[in-house]
Amino acid sequence: MEKYVVVGGRPLSGKVRIGGSKNSVLTLLPACLLAEDACNLYDVPNLSDVENMLQVLSTLGAAIKKNQNSLTVDAGRLQFETVPDRLARSMRASNLVLGPLLARLGHVRIPYPGGCLIGSRPMDQHIRGLRLMGAEFTDRYGCIEARAKKLKGAEICLDFPSVGATENLIMAATLAQGTTIIHNAAREPEIVELQNFLNAMGAKVKGAGSNTVRIEGVDRLGGAEQVVTPDRIEAGTYMVMALATKGQIFLENVIPEHLEAVTAKLREAGARIQEENGGLWIGSPRRLKPVDLKTMPYPGFPTDMQAQVMALMTLVKGTSIATETIFENRFQHVAELCRMGANIRLEGRTAIVQGVESLSGAYVEATDLRAGAALVTAALMAEGASIIGNIHYIDRGYDQFEQKLANLGAQIMRITS
Repeated sequence: MEKYVVVGGRPLSGKVRIGGSKNSVLTLLPACLLAEDACNLYDVPNLSDVENMLQVLSTLGAAIKKNQNSLTVDAGRLQFETVPDRLARSMRASNLVLGPLLARLGHVRIPYPGGCLIGSRPMDQHIRGLRLMGAEFTDRYGCIEARAKKLKGAEICLDFPSVGATENLIMAATLAQGTTIIHNAAREPEIVELQNFLNAMGAKVKGAGSNTVRIEGVDRLGGAEQVVTPDRIEAGTYMVMALATKGQIFLENVIPEHLEAVTAKLREAGARIQEENGGLWIGSPRRLKPVDLKTMPYPGFPTDMQAQVMALMTLVKGTSIATETIFENRFQHVAELCRMGANIRLEGRTAIVQGVESLSGAYVEATDLRAGAALVTAALMAEGASIIGNIHYIDRGYDQFEQKLANLGAQIMRITS
């Protein structure tokens, strides 16, 4: 069991390069299953979730070649339609092979996916949309099985702008017969990147980034190349950590437009943020101000940044309020922050944070990926040493996490116990 030991009290300073987006690459890899020729991805982060997705593709018959941060995926000879249970349970994104396999092979069997236990993330919108396209589903023994001789274009209106459902339906529609229109689609940058990748493969997708996406089905998709877009959540996490430690850092390889909701909230708290030389500089003011935030679908404030900002607010004089509208169980980090001396009260889906004078080092455990990042943030602020357990969650979404923090001046070490 690996843990982090973090000694607080050191301001972060220097440069940090943001890697490729976890959420993007976990969508681009399933999209490779649609191509009859090899696809190449660059700036792929070294994450446990990415490794698990590669194992999924490999068990389906795709040939994988890795070279540092580059990948070649050749799905020209897919042999299987079933995702192994142990891989499906390891991450939520395993469900994104549903649309591509159904479109390419006409049959798919996948166990219900796992991942971080942050709340209910049902498959109903994925299934309803694919049913409108002609798929037939059976649900038994904890598995989803779908069949379709040939998917047909349909007009689909999502009840909620689900990112996963939007991605799955776009991928399935690329090889469907006719036109598919998705209303109330999610608008995340990762969906725009998926559109660009699919179109490079020969698909006809328009409208990604808006709430209506239109897909004209084609007969065949070929290979393509894509440089994975920078990870906006990784960037936001380091920005928060700079403020938490009263430091200043420069972030390389970022897309500022993808961070607008985060930068707006941090500026409201008093942060100094400037775009410089293709990156972002962030510095801490003498005193931060409390803020209220409410998580919303993109372009609103991301749920994946709620825990980190809450950790930051634990030492800000006054009252801050965080309202979570996306996942019902995304306050599991609250109890761990309180172990370190935070004063946080929960009222349903709202957390009320009363700033305290200091946090103390403690033994805490990550309960999910972003909770782990929040606990490291708190440990960087705390007096003394903290031990953070369950860091396998952090490994799911942050590449070279302790190395990057150490390069910025943090005192952090990975240990095995």
